[in-house]
Amino acid sequence: MKKNKTKKQMCTAGIIALILVAIDQLTKYLAVINLKQSSTGVFVLIPGVFELRYLENQSAAFGVDLLSIIQNIFHFTYWSENPLAFLRAKMIFFLSDYHCSCYTFLCVWYRKIPVSKRFRLLNVVVILFIAGALGNLIDRIVNNYVVDFFYFSLINFPIFNVADIYVTVAAFMFIILGLFYYKEEDFSLIFPDKKKSMKIDKENKQKKRKLHYE
Repeated sequence: MKKNKTKKQMCTAGIIALILVAIDQLTKYLAVINLKQSSTGVFVLIPGVFELRYLENQSAAFGVDLLSIIQNIFHFTYWSENPLAFLRAKMIFFLSDYHCSCYTFLCVWYRKIPVSKRFRLLNVVVILFIAGALGNLIDRIVNNYVVDFFYFSLINFPIFNVADIYVTVAAFMFIILGLFYYKEEDFSLIFPDKKKSMKIDKENKQKKRKLHYE
């Protein structure tokens, strides 16, 4: 049987997400204090492999976002001549469209996940998604950019932060769980097929009628 989450369980998930966000914000604060204010903005941990490099990222995760891609393709003159207007457009997109829709979906998704041991990992996935998105959203609201500082120089991977790690780990877990652990019937418990449910209800009613007449 599917059990709905209690208020206590929802509050616990919220507290865990806030703790993860606090860790993300703390690491960004330390990056600003120790990297931004240094002469180079770089601290090498493993030469030629991994380093801390300060970056104020105005794009999405790993330096990519939809509006930047559109601008690179069509080269709109107004945005090219008015970079501040372009930045405001990206902010409006992230805050009003992307983030709002993501948070709504994630919150609804988390509430619908059944309370059982089998779905614990899926609960973790959603909490990580929420914490990662919220951590970067705070940066955009406060600074108009996201603070990134992890950099794999060996492969020239885009600079990222702790919130990006949350989202990436959550995405990786979701793919693995979807391919090798959960089955179609598991996901149907979260987002049931209305047509299929109506068909099953109709069949059950017909069976009850037959038993009644017998």
